[in-house]
Amino acid sequence: MSEQSAPQEAQSATTIYKLADQFIALANQLSQTENDIGKVGTALRYAAARYNAFEAAIKSSDLAAEKDNALAWFSNEFKEMLNENLEDHIKHPPISNPEPEPAKDDSVQVFKN
Repeated sequence: MSEQSAPQEAQSATTIYKLADQFIALANQLSQTENDIGKVGTALRYAAARYNAFEAAIKSSDLAAEKDNALAWFSNEFKEMLNENLEDHIKHPPISNPEPEPAKDDSVQVFKN
């Protein structure tokens, strides 16, 4: 099925996953640079919060009056997405990359007493 003939919702979901993959790729790159997955995760959550607050402000005619509803809506969305991904990692745990063993060097002998 071509993307043009797919239902609008399916097109939107595909786009969301593709966009998410781009954010994840950047987060993975930053994790390697920073060597701190917790720091990158915190920065990503903060960036999402900032962007979601901006989104709410743009979409709302009275953000002060709608703030509690926005908090509840965004919190519920995040909780559902996090739960889905936690369940996925429970079923398919990430494979950690063990430290590679150093290459055996036979050029120097070690003598033991």
